[in-house]
Amino acid sequence: MFAAGRARAQMVSSSWRKGVVMPAVTDTGFVEMRLRKVVGIGSAEGGVSCIVVLDGVSEDRHLQIQIGETEGFNLSCTLTGMEFARPMSPQFTAGLLRALGGRIRQVRIDRLVPVPIGGTAYGATVEVESAAGVESVDARPSDALNLVALVPAPIFVAREVLAEAEAERQGDSAEAALLRRALEAGQMTVRQAPADP
Repeated sequence: MFAAGRARAQMVSSSWRKGVVMPAVTDTGFVEMRLRKVVGIGSAEGGVSCIVVLDGVSEDRHLQIQIGETEGFNLSCTLTGMEFARPMSPQFTAGLLRALGGRIRQVRIDRLVPVPIGGTAYGATVEVESAAGVESVDARPSDALNLVALVPAPIFVAREVLAEAEAERQGDSAEAALLRRALEAGQMTVRQAPADP
């Protein structure tokens, strides 16, 4: 039974590689982007807003996404080369992916998702390839970007998501000002506390 399952998985994998052609996301309304930085911007109240900044690869477009402090911390550590004695959640996820023989084909930030408290958030899809074939996995952009920082793959953003983000940066609101500041701010760095004497 195990051998039959393995043979079926190999047949699915080889038939997928030979016969199925997926349309390029650039042909279907997406812009290729790269992960530039994550910034932490302090507020007058003492909190910190973490914002990921993506830049267009071949277009002068930018996307800023507010993420949680934990996700911002993890992403900053990866981007600046900080390592820990034990894996954080993104390193653990990347390790599982590798152990199972999978790879990330692409990450798409592809939709606006209604939020229960009002407004919208961004939704993402991670396309994973393994011996069993290709699967699309729903994700928060912060989780998908933390993973792709460790397991490099192309990042694509839907044009409608970019249009919404560009509209959010306009105006005099505090949120618009925060998003504009994120473009100018430097990469957030995390420092380890000195060892106790």
